[in-house]
Amino acid sequence: MRALIGAAVLGLGWLATSGAALAADKGTADEAVAMVKRAVAMVKAEGKEKTFAAIADPANTAFHDRDLYVYVYDLNGVALAHGNNPKMVGKPLIGLKDNEGKPLIKEMVDIAKSKGKGWVDFKWPNPVTKAVESKSGYVERVDDFLIGSGIYK
Repeated sequence: MRALIGAAVLGLGWLATSGAALAADKGTADEAVAMVKRAVAMVKAEGKEKTFAAIADPANTAFHDRDLYVYVYDLNGVALAHGNNPKMVGKPLIGLKDNEGKPLIKEMVDIAKSKGKGWVDFKWPNPVTKAVESKSGYVERVDDFLIGSGIYK
């Protein structure tokens, strides 16, 4: 009986540890907000050009961490920088919808214009798993553009 209880305790411990390890593979809301704030601070200190180049550089761990990355859109929905998909840069994406028909960029722009910062929920491909997953994006307005990052749920 002791052996069975011991095995059960070990099994539960392993499950708890593997669950914690899986959670550690994903960025948190606090980490996403901190990443956005780093990008905002860099824009103010070093300018847009240098910041956007840093955001686009996948080796820059200040703006790329596991499934977290930074994106930048102007207030007309044109991508100015994107840490995961450089092909989006320069494209007007205000009408882009997720796979459930939600106009995610428009909602980000609306939040940035009306509140200055906030969260938007949508579906988006996870760069780690490659699957479309629920995502919450945090955006913050800086002058005439927004900077965002998001967490996969």
